[in-house]
Amino acid sequence: MTGLGTLINTGGILAGGLAGLVFGKFMTARYQDTLTSACGLCVIFIGIAGTIEKMMTITDGVLSSRGTMMVIGSFTAGSLLGEFLNIEHHLESFGNWLKARTGNSGDAKFVEGFVTASLTVCIGAMAVVGSIQDGISGDYSILAAKAVLDFIIILVMTASMGKGCLFSAVPVALFQGLVTILARVIAPLMTPAALDNLSLTGSMLIFCVGVNLIWGKKIKVANMLPTLIVAVAWAAF
Repeated sequence: MTGLGTLINTGGILAGGLAGLVFGKFMTARYQDTLTSACGLCVIFIGIAGTIEKMMTITDGVLSSRGTMMVIGSFTAGSLLGEFLNIEHHLESFGNWLKARTGNSGDAKFVEGFVTASLTVCIGAMAVVGSIQDGISGDYSILAAKAVLDFIIILVMTASMGKGCLFSAVPVALFQGLVTILARVIAPLMTPAALDNLSLTGSMLIFCVGVNLIWGKKIKVANMLPTLIVAVAWAAF
């Protein structure tokens, strides 16, 4: 069934969020703060690993890098576009709307948890490639694997940052569902070079999410999201 992958992924996030809420009830603020830092450290190294995998190559025993100009160009153009659109503000506004609508007005961490978790589980090639496969052939295997990863990530984040993380299921369902619907249009654009660019820039953005988790909000990651689009377009030229 087309779209089943997104449903499985969304269900995994919700299950992880609910499990995290139960687990988080048994932790004091001190433990939650430490768990947030631990989660941030893991996210940072996930981003570093993905970046190194796509950026560094070994040829004849010599280590070299690739994609430097693509990274600079994509992040410059993408960040300017994202700042112009003020994506971070709109995402936070949506988080505040969810906060009010779901009766969580007293939860000071709701919006931060929602934004951080949403960026963590939405960014990356798995979300795009998995949704395209789901839309074209009904193959949901990639999104099923992503659901397991997201379950663990959201469980830990919800336990440390609160129930706002659980609602990251909403943007995941919307984004991946849209990609699934438009799969036949998007698929020709996802060349091997485009996927490499997407994975590289996506990993760098994931690193930035980890930085914000540990040191507080230092980087407007949402305003850099258009970088992913520019990186895919870069491959065409």
